[in-house]
Amino acid sequence: MTWDPAQYLKFADHRLRPALDLLARIDLDAPRVIFDLGCGAGNVTALLAERWPEARVVGVDSSLEMLARAKGAHPNVEWVRADLADWAPDQPCDLIFSNAALHWLDDHESLFKRLFDHLGPGGALAVQMPRNHRAPSHRCLADTAESGPWAEALREILRPAPVAEAAVYHALLCGLGAVDPDIWETEYLHALTGANPVLEWTRGTALRPLLDALPPDHAEGFLAAYAACVAHAYPRRADGVTPFPFRRLFMVASARIHSKDTGNLPRRHART
Repeated sequence: MTWDPAQYLKFADHRLRPALDLLARIDLDAPRVIFDLGCGAGNVTALLAERWPEARVVGVDSSLEMLARAKGAHPNVEWVRADLADWAPDQPCDLIFSNAALHWLDDHESLFKRLFDHLGPGGALAVQMPRNHRAPSHRCLADTAESGPWAEALREILRPAPVAEAAVYHALLCGLGAVDPDIWETEYLHALTGANPVLEWTRGTALRPLLDALPPDHAEGFLAAYAACVAHAYPRRADGVTPFPFRRLFMVASARIHSKDTGNLPRRHART
């Protein structure tokens, strides 16, 4: 799958808000080793480095285009190209952070176990994933993909519900030994502007793998059909604003501290 940093960053302010909300719930005071998985253009990774300037902060992504943008904007941060499906750190982590990336991967039971195993004692796993797949923006994707000459090519790519309900992840993390996992959902109401802004939003994310899988003639037809569907589902108001509700799932889970490790741990502060 190819990524277009400029397209993705058209809605940078809206996409940054969930990352900031996730960051605010992490109560580590002085983590030493931080990995940002699916770092994209690096704007959130830079915030992690700013909050914890003494830490080693590493941004990880599979996209050359995104990493090039990240390196150009933030040359003092460490950047690594890797596939998150089999990524492993070179040392135990005090914080594994991932904003809007892990929903692209399947088998979350194995994925979260693998990530949690990479935490050092007292370390934290902080994850945000979109859970908007029952909304019209994503239902239009599925309906359009299944109703045209491109259906066969897209059948294996469609992922109707890649993110489970909050209770599923709570049980999973507790089973891994996490300490009091903090899990919540938020539905943001984005006030977007433009002719068909929800189309432009999904062109930077959910549309990418579908368009990449089609030849140009089918891609053009598919895009036109989806554009019509999503424009009808999200009408523009008389003032030019298109309201776009978007639901996201958040979790912060900490590894247990063993008595022998208490002298060499990332410090914590009280949550507020």
